[in-house]
Amino acid sequence: MTTQQAPNKPLDGVNVLDFCWVAVGPMTTKYLGEYGANVVRVESVKRPGTLRRAAPYKDGISGLNRSAYFASYNANKMGITVDMRHPRARELMLRMAKWAHLVTENFTPGTMESWELGFEQLQEVNPGIVMFSTSMMGRGGPMEKQPGFGPVLSSLVGLTNLTGWPDRDPVNPYGAYTDFIVPRFAVAAILAGLDRSRRTGEGIHIDMSQLETTLHFSAPVLLDYAVNGREQSRAGNRDPGASPHGVYPCAGDDRWIALGCSSDAQWEGLQRTIAPDGTGWPYNSDFATLLARKANEDKLDQLLSDWTASWDPAALMGTLQSSGVPAGMVNDCRDLFDDAQLQHRGHFQWLDHPEIGPYATDRSEMTFSLSPGSLDTPAPLLGEHTSHVLKDLIGLTNDEYKLLEEDGVLE
Repeated sequence: MTTQQAPNKPLDGVNVLDFCWVAVGPMTTKYLGEYGANVVRVESVKRPGTLRRAAPYKDGISGLNRSAYFASYNANKMGITVDMRHPRARELMLRMAKWAHLVTENFTPGTMESWELGFEQLQEVNPGIVMFSTSMMGRGGPMEKQPGFGPVLSSLVGLTNLTGWPDRDPVNPYGAYTDFIVPRFAVAAILAGLDRSRRTGEGIHIDMSQLETTLHFSAPVLLDYAVNGREQSRAGNRDPGASPHGVYPCAGDDRWIALGCSSDAQWEGLQRTIAPDGTGWPYNSDFATLLARKANEDKLDQLLSDWTASWDPAALMGTLQSSGVPAGMVNDCRDLFDDAQLQHRGHFQWLDHPEIGPYATDRSEMTFSLSPGSLDTPAPLLGEHTSHVLKDLIGLTNDEYKLLEEDGVLE
């Protein structure tokens, strides 16, 4: 019986020297690793990455190799530890740059240049190198050194002003919201850069502003202001073109359903579901039109909440959808792992980590029929692959490696 060989991945043979840390960078390079690239993370024992120190930890016990947060974003990567402040670190990284097709970093602008590893220096040893840099504000300008993480950027980009209730203080969207947006743009830009380098032999530096990238998700409110001079603000769960529109309680502990009616047909479907006989509160003349429902939205939301409160959220979702009403139960983490659709597509991949044991990470949202990606190896322990990468991939001799170790270049 002939063993069938697995299809090649799209990025097989692409070498990535990855300086990225925290979230936006590792999320970006995880895509590359899933689809075949050899991704080598450069880390430091003296200054471990933020996510290595971020909960949740396995069994609640902290440790640099025990963060599930870090483990999720760094599958299919190798890790080396280097003291980048050591005088000989630059020499080693330039040697790695000769091996790499792509260098990625998301430091404050000027960090790579302070190590004399800016784009021009990398091109001197590898003319075809692609360098991807992403920072909060992008390079150049009066705010290029702006420090902070995703929640700061969510505020600067205007998202925080839109999030929350009209009578309360603004709140940030969940987590480092901008970090979840940028990688989808970043991967496309990186692939374009690699394709150009492959065709022309010329390198390119991609400088991505996370602020400018995230502004695309504010296009409707920016357009409203530019055209109409209207400044939108916090509206809770409500929508100017839909009513009802919100999240309503269901039976059980902290169980909810989201639904919205943006057309007469959807409202009529909701009416029939609530009162099939055509009588009762949903047929009140106060709710006959969208404008009437918007004018009486508090009353409508309360009546609807009283009705949804006795329903199982999954059953109500199915019932409403069958009546043409957009609706979705509010899933918690357990619901997502139990979700039949996600299970069918194999979205959550289980990997066996040497310190935290089996853990789940999510695969990309894409399935390529001819060259599917896969997550095969867990996130690296701190410095786990230093010897393998430098000797087997880069070609250092045992003596060269030993000298770097003795000099403190390798942590």
